[in-house]
Amino acid sequence: MAIENVRAFLAQFGMEGRILESEESSATVALAAIAFGTEERRIAKTLSFLLGDRAILVVAAGDAKVSNQKFRAQFGAKAKMLTPQQVHDMVGHDVGGVCPFAINDGVDVFLDESLRRFPTVFPACGSSNSAIELTLGELERLSGSKAWVDVCKLPEEG
Repeated sequence: MAIENVRAFLAQFGMEGRILESEESSATVALAAIAFGTEERRIAKTLSFLLGDRAILVVAAGDAKVSNQKFRAQFGAKAKMLTPQQVHDMVGHDVGGVCPFAINDGVDVFLDESLRRFPTVFPACGSSNSAIELTLGELERLSGSKAWVDVCKLPEEG
């Protein structure tokens, strides 16, 4: 089970006790916000893309949407989401619980600028009913992020 892999990963940093688990599903941004008592925009959704023949993850604010133009400018390719089966096989988590922790080797993680508006955010922890509240510094360190990128647009940007 992916949450157990995330729990073991976070234990290396003494943070496994900070995992939040809900009786209710947190598989979508809206459900996660309700389950963990926060705003939808503070849910750090982890989006899975195919870049060439490999998977990459972009962690973005819950209210942000990927801009195809910005994505192409950053990565030199069209934004192509992974299928649920590809997410499972290539990333190591299932859709609804994808997170930037305890992922398969070779998967690069990028953090989107849309997250910088918040002191803390809530990424999932490998299951469809888990999350952890992290500062941006903690998220950056724990995710092993390659870089901060600007590939999303916010609601006010249309």
